Amino acid sequence: MLASHLLTTALLAVSALAAGTPRIDKNKAALLVVDHQVGLFQLVKDINPSEYVNNIVAHAALGPLFNLPTVLTTSAETGPNGPLPKEILQLHPNSTIVRRNGEVNAWHSEEFRNAVRATGRTQIILAGITTDVCTTFLALSLAEEGFEVFANADASGTFNKAIADNANDRMRNGGVQVLSFFAVVGELMGDWRNTPGALEVLPFLDRFLPPAGYLARAHAAAVTNGTILPGELAGLE
Repeated sequence: MLASHLLTTALLAVSALAAGTPRIDKNKAALLVVDHQVGLFQLVKDINPSEYVNNIVAHAALGPLFNLPTVLTTSAETGPNGPLPKEILQLHPNSTIVRRNGEVNAWHSEEFRNAVRATGRTQIILAGITTDVCTTFLALSLAEEGFEVFANADASGTFNKAIADNANDRMRNGGVQVLSFFAVVGELMGDWRNTPGALEVLPFLDRFLPPAGYLARAHAAAVTNGTILPGELAGLE
């Protein structure tokens, strides 16, 4: 019995390796904004509030930048959960918004399922509040439905880091790829020479990921106004 179990496990591992790790393709991907509501925002304690505001707006902004069909959804938004932030709504004036009245797992909403399927995409990038409920429940359901699922860890938040870590482990065990925001951007772009590429993505990063933006600023300043100091080239000789 044990030998049979080990053989099955080994075969599954070999099959997974043969299939390879999924990569995001902007022509196959849709974006989901899940319960990033102003009331639920107050539950997030594993990420600094100022940073998290930036992260959820940045997640929503992936849609216009990479021309991704986007579905937004809320849960009981006329109650304590509240509406989506205006900054997110302004980014998506024409995107579908599914306002759920009871379903905890968004996939249990027929309207939401229909909206996701209507995108015609086979890959899903998502994030939500909370990581362990709204993101994880939906991500696992999508994976079970055959979608390739990518969870933006920087734009999902919950009560503490331990809960977030456990939720991310659960998603990974269910076949979901858990990525940073920077990794999501990198896979969507693929090549700095693409469109969107350096011309569009560097200003985007300057706004939403300042360390990357300032790296580009420093290089530009050095090229346009820089003076090489004595000894600076020593490491290049």
